[in-house]
Amino acid sequence: MNAHTRTGAPLPQQGQALRPAVRFGAALSALLARDLRLAWRHGADTLAALLFFILAGSLFPLALGPSPDLLRKMAPGIVWVCALLASLLPLDRLFGAELEDGALDQLLLLGLPPSVVAMTKIASHWLTTGLPLLVAATPLALMLDMRGADLPVLLVGLALGTPCLSLLGGLASAIVLGARRGGVLLPLLVLPLATPVLIFGALAVDQARLGLTYGADLDLLGAFLAACLTLCPLAAGAGLRAAVA
Repeated sequence: MNAHTRTGAPLPQQGQALRPAVRFGAALSALLARDLRLAWRHGADTLAALLFFILAGSLFPLALGPSPDLLRKMAPGIVWVCALLASLLPLDRLFGAELEDGALDQLLLLGLPPSVVAMTKIASHWLTTGLPLLVAATPLALMLDMRGADLPVLLVGLALGTPCLSLLGGLASAIVLGARRGGVLLPLLVLPLATPVLIFGALAVDQARLGLTYGADLDLLGAFLAACLTLCPLAAGAGLRAAVA
C-alpha cells in the first residue's frame, strides 16, 4: 500500500476519472446560469406569465359574483387552471431560440446528453415561471377567499404540480421543435397530459376544505412528479436529437 492510499489522497487514476464528471457538472451549471441570466435580462416572459395568472384569476369573481361560498368552492380549480395556462406562455421559446441561433447544436456537439440538456432547460423554466407562480398563488388564493387548511394544501400541491407542468411542457416543446405552427400544437399536447395534475391538485384542496383526508391525492401527485422526472427528460432529449439531426 503506497503513501497516497494510506493518507487517503486520491490516486492519479481516480483523479483522471473524476475530471470528466467535474467538466460535465461545470458545463451544466454554466448552461443553467446562462438561462437564468437571460431570463433575468429579458424578463418579459416571466412578467407576462405572472400578470396572466393574476388577471385571469381576478376575472372569476367578476363573472361568478361576490358569493364567498361559491368562490371558495371553485378556488382550487381556478388557481390550477390559471397556473397551467400561465405556464404555457414561455414554452414556445424554451428550445426554439437555441435551435435558431445554433446553440443547441453546439451543446450537443460538446458531448452533453440531450436528456440532460432538456432537463436543464426545464429546470430553468420552472425557476423562472413555476416558482414565481407558486409565490403569486397566495394573494390570488386569499382574493378567492381560501382559508384554513385550504391554502397550505394548495401551496404543497403547487410545489409538486408546477414542476410536472414544466416537465410536460418541456416534453411537448421538444416534440414540436422545428415543426411548422408548433406554437399551435403545443397547448394541444400539454393540456391532455396535464389533466392528472389538475385533478389531483384541485381534489386535495377540496378534500381539505371539507375536512376529509387529502394525503392520498398529494401522494398521487408526488408519484406523478416522480414519473415525469424519470420519463420526460429522456423523451424530450430524443426530441432534441431528432430536431438537430
